[in-house]
This record gives sequence, C-alpha cells and structure tokens, in this order.
Amino acid sequence: MIAEGEILDVVEKVVDWSPADQTEALLFVSDSALTRFANSAIHQNVAERDIKLSIRVVVGKKIGGASTNNIGDESIKEALSTAIAIAKNSTEDPDFRSLPEKMPLTELDSFIPATAGYSPEDRARAVLKMIEAASAKGLTTAGSHSTGVFAVGLANSLGVRAVSKLTLANLSTIAMSKNSSGYAGFFSKGVREIDLELVAKIATDKALKSQNPVGLEPGVYTVILEADAVADMLSTLAFMGLGALSVQEGRSFMCGKIGQSIVGENITILDDALSPETIGFPFDFEGVPKQRVTLIENGVAKNVVYDSYTAAKEGRKSTGHALPHPNIYGPLPTNLFLRGGKSSLKEMIASTKRGILVTRFHYTNVEDPMKTIFTGMTRDGTFLIEDGEIKRGIKNLRFTQSIQEALKNVEILSCETFLKSTFLGTCRVPAMKIGKFSFTGATEF
Repeated sequence: MIAEGEILDVVEKVVDWSPADQTEALLFVSDSALTRFANSAIHQNVAERDIKLSIRVVVGKKIGGASTNNIGDESIKEALSTAIAIAKNSTEDPDFRSLPEKMPLTELDSFIPATAGYSPEDRARAVLKMIEAASAKGLTTAGSHSTGVFAVGLANSLGVRAVSKLTLANLSTIAMSKNSSGYAGFFSKGVREIDLELVAKIATDKALKSQNPVGLEPGVYTVILEADAVADMLSTLAFMGLGALSVQEGRSFMCGKIGQSIVGENITILDDALSPETIGFPFDFEGVPKQRVTLIENGVAKNVVYDSYTAAKEGRKSTGHALPHPNIYGPLPTNLFLRGGKSSLKEMIASTKRGILVTRFHYTNVEDPMKTIFTGMTRDGTFLIEDGEIKRGIKNLRFTQSIQEALKNVEILSCETFLKSTFLGTCRVPAMKIGKFSFTGATEF
C-alpha cells in the first residue's frame, strides 16, 4: 500500500491543478485478501489491491464529479477536466453553500500490523480449525476469512487535509448437516483477537442442536435475537431514516418526532466512530471530524446525522457523516451503537415460556420506511424455546415487522455487546428479547 504521505501528495496535486471555484479530491486505497471454503475445503484464495480517486468541483453553484483508478498525472488531469465539464453543463443547486473548511482532526489507532501482515497460510490455518471442528462432529463447513488494510486521503481548496488508515479482519463459518446449519462469525480490526475455537464451537453446536427441524406456524411470537440479527435490524433502521436528507425529504420515521418517545425506554442508539469499541475513520468523506451523535435516548428521538450540504439547509453544522460524492442517500450513521442491558443470553432464554431464538437474518429488505417495516428470513440456527429451555430446531420463517414496534416491545437486553459488520458499516449491539415479533411465512428448510 502506498504511504500516507503519497496519498496526500495525490489529492493535493488535484487541488493545486484545479481552476474551479472549489475542488475536493478523495482517494481510496485498499489492500485486501480473502480465503473462501466450501464442502470442508478451501476453494478460493484471492488478493486485491485497488485505488480510486474521486474528484468533486464547484463552479458557481454548479457541481460536477469524475473518478479514475489511475493516479498518473495525465489520468488525473483528464478526470479533473471531465469533472469541470460536467459542472459547467449542470443545473445550479440553490441549496449548495460551500465545501467544508479545515477543522482539527482526532487521530485513531485503528491500524493493527498483525492484521496487515496476515498471510494466506495464516488464513488457511484458521480455516482448517473450522473444518476440523465440523468434521469431528460429522458436519461439513463453508465460509470465508478476510483481512485488509484500507486508507482514505482527502484535500480541498479550503485547506482541508486528512489521511487515515485502518485494518479489518472478518471470519464467518457455517457448519451443516443434511438438514440443519449453524452460523458463527467474528469481526475486528485485530485478526489475533479472533477466538478460532469459540467460533468453530458456536457454529457446530448450532448445527447439531437444529438437526431434524420441525415446522412452526407463522404468527406473533416472543423472540430472542442474537447480535447478528440485531445488527441487521439496527442498520436497516438507520438506513430508513436516521440521516438528515431523509428527514428533509419527508421520508423518515423521525419526521416531526424529535423530542418524542418513539420506542421503549430501554433503547438508546448512538453513532460514535471515535469509540475504541468500533472501527472507523476519524473524519467523513468531506474531511469533517466525526462527532458522537445520540440518535435515540431512552426511547426519545433526539437527532439525525448531517453532512455539510444538509446542515447548511438548516443553518447547522455537519456532524461528520458525509458519504462519498456522488451520493443519493445523504448522510448516514456508519458506526452505530445500541446500548446493552444487564442480562445474559442464557438468562433471556431461561425467562422465556415459549418463543423463538434467531441466530441471524437473511435477505432483509425495506418495505415501508415511514412505518419502519422490513422483511426477511431467519437463517443458520432457528430454535424453539419452551419453559426456559431450547427444545429443538425449527424450520426457517419469514418475518414482516415494524422495527419501531419491535423496539417498543424489547423486554431484555444482554450486558455483553458484539461488533458486527453490516451493509451500512459497523454496529456494536447486544442480544435482545422482544415480546412481540411477527412471522408471516414458513419454509420447508
């Protein structure tokens, strides 16, 4: 990977060469590797080095953008020329005020050398532990193990200069019998933090306990969601309406609700990229420092996140949540936290007369963002709970549920929280017990 100084040299070059009124240059650099396995054998080992330069220019109130994955001088000049041509031929945006000005930045210690130096042999040895644990129980296994280094550098014509890098490590495995499966995973910036034996044991135990699943009629049940399912639900909720643009366009469940109670009093949701308990960059994709934002506190709607564009429309300051230009979604929270409670997963199960334990969701989709309704399937470990005990595996169910209503009915939150990777970024969440959760369809598996 190119050095941080070289990253800054590239983005500063763009700004220096640009004749536009304002210019922003954003450079993404990644060096990642992935080992996939299926049928208890490694079948793919790949590595990728990528670079992308994204340029945004402002001519009056007209904005244009272009990108390239070639950072040679001629390619940069061509992309810059294209961005300017697009801006000049665009319609003026009366709501645009300015690119952000320079602000002090916090440094984060998110780069772990052991993760950056993790080899294909290291990944293979970790995968072997997943395979051996499953094989010892007569199960097959599949999954993936990835590590990578990711860096971002940014400069603009108002003096913003920012560069940061981080490491990511992800291991996921599914153990399978003829009619059951069990999932486990671990996500961290430090690959050596992964407890390989524990990940393998969780997956194999779930696969064994869910063998010969029985069908269960759709209906409203008490449900216990493990952390992967909670993270999926929380990131979907954030996508639906915890960004300022969705509120300004009148398509968010937060519209007109700031200061009102919208979920249970035991629910506090915030976004904090600077916390040592998550993985993130200290600034957003405009170079604005990330801020801790409390979104929902003790059930009360408090805030949404802003970038410079949406903040200017309301006379506010950006909270440091801009996504890369061009961006149709507006600012979004990408380092979410759901505050935990005081119980353990074991205590949740023991407190349940009859309910369903869900390991994770699959193929979740938004149905109605204003009502926060989403749908999807359970997957890789779904169990019937009776009289405080896990009785047996059940066939997967489809759910159609308002997330807001589910969060009004949360009875227990686990004290332990888990960092999970989602489509929106990262979530640190507990497991939760929900008194009413709607399952609307059954499956044959």
